[in-house]
Amino acid sequence: MATQQYGIVPASDSDIHDEPHLPGSRITVRDIQRRVEERGDAPIRVAERFDIDIAAVYEALAYYHANPEAMRAAEARHARAVEAAKDDSSLSPPE
Repeated sequence: MATQQYGIVPASDSDIHDEPHLPGSRITVRDIQRRVEERGDAPIRVAERFDIDIAAVYEALAYYHANPEAMRAAEARHARAVEAAKDDSSLSPPE
C-alpha cells in the first residue's frame, strides 16, 4: 500500500515568494490558512479545490500556528511585494 508523504517546504528553502508551501506545488501555507480561518471555507472544500489530501490542509494549518514568527515574516514580505507591485504599476485600481 502506498503511503502519502507530507511536509511543508520552509520559506528558507522556497522559491515561491520566500513562503512556506506544500511540496511539489505552489500552494502556500498562508493561502490555506486564509481560506480556512479567514474566509471560513471547510478544510475538505480547500482540499478538493486544490486537489490535495485533506491531511495536507491540516498540516499547513498546524505549520502556520506552530511557526508564528516565520508566518509573520512571510506576511510582511508579501505585503512589501504587493506595495512594490503597486508602485511599479501604471494602473491603479479604484480605492
